[in-house]
Amino acid sequence: MTSVGEKQRLKTVFKKARVVAPLYTGGPVAVTQDGTRLVTCVGEEAILTDVEKGIEICRFSGDSESITSLCIPPSSSHLLLFTSALSLRIYDLPKSVEPLSKPVQPIRTVPRAHEAPVHVCTTDPTSTYLASGSADGVVKVWDIARGYVTHVFKGHGGVVSALVFNYPFDPAAVVREQKMHLVTASVDTRIRIFDLSAASARSGASAKPEAVLEGHVSVPRGLDVTRDGKWLVSGGRDSVVLVWDMSAKVDAAAKTKGGKGKEKASAPVLVQTIPVLERVEAVGILRNDDEGVVGAASSSKKFHIYTAGEKGVVKVWDIKSAKVLFTLGQELEDVDEEQEEQRQITNALYIPSQATVVSIHGDQNILFHSLTTRSLTRQLIGYNDEIVDSTFLSPYLFDSKHRDTHVALATNSSLIRVYSTSSLDARLLSGHSEIVLCLDRSAQGRILASGSKDKSARIWSPVQQQGDADLVTGVPEWRCVAVCEGHAESVGAIAMSRKAGDLSGADVEEEGGLRFMFTGSQDRTIKMWDLSSIPLTSPSGLDKPQPIKCKSLATHKAHEKDINSLDVAPNDRLLVSGSQDRTAKVWEIDYVYSANKVVRGEIRLVGTCKGHKRGVWAVKFGRAEKVLATGSADKTVKLWNLDDFTCVKTFEGHTNSVLRVDFLNAGMQIVSSAGDGLVKLWNVREEVCVATMDNHEDKVWALAVSSDERMIVSGAADSVITFWEDCTEEEEIEKENKRAEMVLKEQDFINYISLNDYRNAILLALAMEQPGRLLNLFKNLSSLSSSSLLQVPSITGNASVDEVLRTISGTDLTRLLKYVRDWNANAKTSAVAQRVLHAIVKLRAAEDIMKAFSDDSVFKALGSGSGSNEKDQGGATALREMVEGLVAYTERHLVRMEKLVQESYVVDYLLGEMDDGMFGLGDEDDEEMEVEGHSGSQPVLGFSQPDAMVVAEA
Repeated sequence: MTSVGEKQRLKTVFKKARVVAPLYTGGPVAVTQDGTRLVTCVGEEAILTDVEKGIEICRFSGDSESITSLCIPPSSSHLLLFTSALSLRIYDLPKSVEPLSKPVQPIRTVPRAHEAPVHVCTTDPTSTYLASGSADGVVKVWDIARGYVTHVFKGHGGVVSALVFNYPFDPAAVVREQKMHLVTASVDTRIRIFDLSAASARSGASAKPEAVLEGHVSVPRGLDVTRDGKWLVSGGRDSVVLVWDMSAKVDAAAKTKGGKGKEKASAPVLVQTIPVLERVEAVGILRNDDEGVVGAASSSKKFHIYTAGEKGVVKVWDIKSAKVLFTLGQELEDVDEEQEEQRQITNALYIPSQATVVSIHGDQNILFHSLTTRSLTRQLIGYNDEIVDSTFLSPYLFDSKHRDTHVALATNSSLIRVYSTSSLDARLLSGHSEIVLCLDRSAQGRILASGSKDKSARIWSPVQQQGDADLVTGVPEWRCVAVCEGHAESVGAIAMSRKAGDLSGADVEEEGGLRFMFTGSQDRTIKMWDLSSIPLTSPSGLDKPQPIKCKSLATHKAHEKDINSLDVAPNDRLLVSGSQDRTAKVWEIDYVYSANKVVRGEIRLVGTCKGHKRGVWAVKFGRAEKVLATGSADKTVKLWNLDDFTCVKTFEGHTNSVLRVDFLNAGMQIVSSAGDGLVKLWNVREEVCVATMDNHEDKVWALAVSSDERMIVSGAADSVITFWEDCTEEEEIEKENKRAEMVLKEQDFINYISLNDYRNAILLALAMEQPGRLLNLFKNLSSLSSSSLLQVPSITGNASVDEVLRTISGTDLTRLLKYVRDWNANAKTSAVAQRVLHAIVKLRAAEDIMKAFSDDSVFKALGSGSGSNEKDQGGATALREMVEGLVAYTERHLVRMEKLVQESYVVDYLLGEMDDGMFGLGDEDDEEMEVEGHSGSQPVLGFSQPDAMVVAEA
């Protein structure tokens, strides 16, 4: 009974709960007006993501070429994008928030929209027109609904760098002024204004700019116009923002002059120049304040703009004072040119409905800045590169429900990623100067430790937050509070103490302090560090305290080759180290914190685990029992006894190096990840794999188990993070419900048979998908019909069965034909199959059967895969395959029956010869061979009593 109970407690099923895949790998970005959905580029595809829930809604089918520009109109009805194949593709933007399994196909494609790549595009405020600017200096205006070009503007001196529509809107006006302009900018540093009014288009006037503005000395990268159309703001890589007055009036003197003077008088006027002191990549007007005018025109109303560019921050300016009101984001200090280039902003989008500015950075990160709170509200990391380690974190220790609310990731970068487990919101921790290789957490998960190629380890703590448990939905800021320096090579393994302690070293509650930490390096040494003076939280505010320099308590040369992994026992008494020298060594920890704050620490070797044939990549102590698990490049997981350091079990099943291991379920199970891209769950007692989790295409370096063991997170070199949720209990409940339901259906089936209710019996057997019961039903039906003296005229022998076959639905009909095809392939059951097939063909019209196969449900009934090609052909492929399978075996059965008939003639001939030869009976005696009780017109082959006895004796 004990073994049965243990089997019931074992975890057997983990489902894929969430996947954090690459979100943005570079290129254009667009966001809907409500700020809830985001369109980004991943490789050559565009994907739509729900920002709030952090899930991918759909992907848009591309043309295998990179996307050069895209935009979403204010109505959020379409997605318009241009590719390097020079094509324009228009998609309907899905309104559903549920993920779509199939890529969204374009509703219109213009194969060669331009003669050169399109780098900028935008739509007008009414979502009617699309403007696109190409690298050859041509700007086209498109009708989105009809898909044709309405205007073509040439004459730009190079690549078009910015576009904006000017369609004035006056809320006080009764009728809106139907006059629209398009403002363009190009690399020739000039800004041009084109008239798009209907009167100008009908007059056939030459497509020349209404005005050309000169003021920038470098490429203008951002343009925006106030809603009333009175002010134009432009920003460029010449590090200045220019403010233009678009409402310049023509005076009386100008009217008497020629057209040339009139054009000059009506051109917008430059009224203000603001030095930004950085290259500007985006500029926009904050719409909540854009009813005002510039300070030069004397108004008390506010006029604010935002700029973004080289320094990686968003600045909000007051035009009247030409000063920065506040800055969104943080400028990096003491960084090299490469990091500075990665962190700079390439574009910025403004969402007026949420008072949010979205900045897109060169390192593929997307940041949402709130103008109301002047803080970072959400950060989406576009691409994580190779994920090499992970660990759960609990920055908010309110109760057990708020454990493991975040997960930290080490990737092929010097920045540590901290994700929320419930959304895509994340934060970047900067401090290391080279790639971070390993991560670990403190006893309660509040403190994070990291080791890097820069030969140092760092301790991170969350910044104190104002508020309570409601903050767990976001990601807190983290700061480096301590640095451990002293190794001569990269720090590739790290392990913190598993117990919290106070100043006396005794065990304390959840808010206890830190004790010690171990680091392992490529210099083949293990260092022990004192963490007793490290604070659990970092104070909020702009003043950042300097990190504490940790003291090394002990240093030991532990292995002959690189140290890959470290782990501390749950009682803090043992340390294990795994190395490339194919061994795992167990050390005894001696840690003392005296009353006078003197800390002493030492480790002593107590045993070596030898048995792996390749390097040891992972080591892990059991949480409940005194055991040790190791994973090696020899593709095995070994379980060791810590009393005599012998191998007690070996788990084989991975096809590549085992990179991470951990214990589950009080040590009864082990979870491992390997270079084959798989995560396996093992039963320790039986040494078998009970579950395999497959969602990665490369080496799974990162593996972490939550405190309640309900969640496993895996990260791989394919930059995909997968959250696996334990659903063993739900699976067992579902199986039990299905079993109970099946028992009830089987009882109903037996009742229907006993009541001769063949109609419901057949339909129920089809619903249960039990062809065996159907076969027995049709067999018994034929025997009953043959034995019955009073037979109702029918094809199958039963009128109700005929009625079922005549009125059966399309899905059930295709499923029944599938069973008939399978029965027909066996000689023993072919007779039943032929009888049912004959009835279906006689009772159903050919068009009726073809219509049944055109239904989408036919693919589920036939057990097809995706069936996309079959659906495109309207089920013709499935019907053809069905008919071909029936015809082939039917012909074979026909040949077999003809052969049996021929053989029966031989039997008749032999019997006749036996009749003439053996008993000497001639034709004249045939009439005398009559059995008593039969007439002479019914000859019967028989024997007389003596003859029969002779045959018997013979």
